[in-house]
Amino acid sequence: MKLNEIRDNQGARKSKMRVGRGIGSGKGKTGGRGIKGQKSREGVSIAGFEGGQMPLHMRLPKRGFNNIFAKDHAEVNLGAIQKAVDAGKIKAGATLDHAALKEAGLARGGKDGVRLLGKGELTTALTFTVAGASKGAIEAVEKAGGKVDVIVVVPAAEKAKAKKGVARLERIAHKASFKA
Repeated sequence: MKLNEIRDNQGARKSKMRVGRGIGSGKGKTGGRGIKGQKSREGVSIAGFEGGQMPLHMRLPKRGFNNIFAKDHAEVNLGAIQKAVDAGKIKAGATLDHAALKEAGLARGGKDGVRLLGKGELTTALTFTVAGASKGAIEAVEKAGGKVDVIVVVPAAEKAKAKKGVARLERIAHKASFKA
């Protein structure tokens, strides 16, 4: 056997069915879609349509509530931070913020910052700069000789809105400079 003689087993690779390419192909004329009607056409979007009857997804009652103003915090427990310190991922006496906790693999997600929770025990003195912290977490950090700075994190949507407003004011000022 030579390298140029190597082939796939017979039937291992099946070619794609080419529909609508003539009667002889076996999938010609209607291309396997039946005859006429909306479903034989391209771009059909009638999934869930029940012939004018109220569809099932509309007959069922709504449940729950989705708060559009809810903050998305990455929640980090003190026990997990102490484990990371013991493992050498975080240096003792370090200042920890969202970026540092993310780098250590403790904070996942949280577009509105980090919230510190008091589960577990902290024995190392650390300084935290976070968007939120529970009362128990603050007490535990201060007991260990550390400090917690709770900062106000401006949401991305508000930053964009403010930036848009500043750009608008700059355009108005620019136009006014030409008129003067």
